[in-house]
Amino acid sequence: MHIPDGMVSGPVNVAAFAVAAAVCGRAAARAAKTLQEDHAPLLGVTAAFIFAAQMLNFPVFAGTSGHFLGALFAAIALGPLNACLVMTVVLTLQCLLFADGGLTALGTNIFNMGIVGGIGGYAVFRSLQALLPQTRTGFLTSAALASWSSVVLASAACAGELAFSGTIPLQAALPAMAGIHAIIGIGEAIITVAILSTVMASRPHLIASWRQGLVAPPLEEAYE
Repeated sequence: MHIPDGMVSGPVNVAAFAVAAAVCGRAAARAAKTLQEDHAPLLGVTAAFIFAAQMLNFPVFAGTSGHFLGALFAAIALGPLNACLVMTVVLTLQCLLFADGGLTALGTNIFNMGIVGGIGGYAVFRSLQALLPQTRTGFLTSAALASWSSVVLASAACAGELAFSGTIPLQAALPAMAGIHAIIGIGEAIITVAILSTVMASRPHLIASWRQGLVAPPLEEAYE
């Protein structure tokens, strides 16, 4: 999922970088105005946790492996815009320190994993919350399904970018990317629910969407 240099065309990278910069700028401005002092360290702690967790791969099949994305977990815990900031920090460090994802494709990777995976996944989460019972089980079920979808949505975005760049046809890229990440998404869902369950059992006030009540605030408020 971490796109290296040369896999996506310049125009795609420029467009994705512009969108990522705009969203991150909006997120940073909102955080500066609304983030309480005692909650600010949570962004750093969450970023450090996701950075470390992504280092651990789990086998899928035929020699392939996956790792925890964490975008949806961050969105549920911190809010979608704050999650985008966290993913930006994580992806930038991975790119600069470990060459995990190309520098020219950094904006594209932030778009895929931070915006599509985090903010898009959170939209799925909120939609599921409106449909499922307003209980702890309903909350965790929404998180599981949304975390799975966040991985699949991000992989589909990557497939579209590869196809638009002429790297590989969409009819080949989309089934391959979405298929493997549908399996990886199961691991994502299990890890996300395990983490949320643990935190909710001991420190429920740390989960933004949970401490605001069994139902998160209206979706439009989460993006203000």
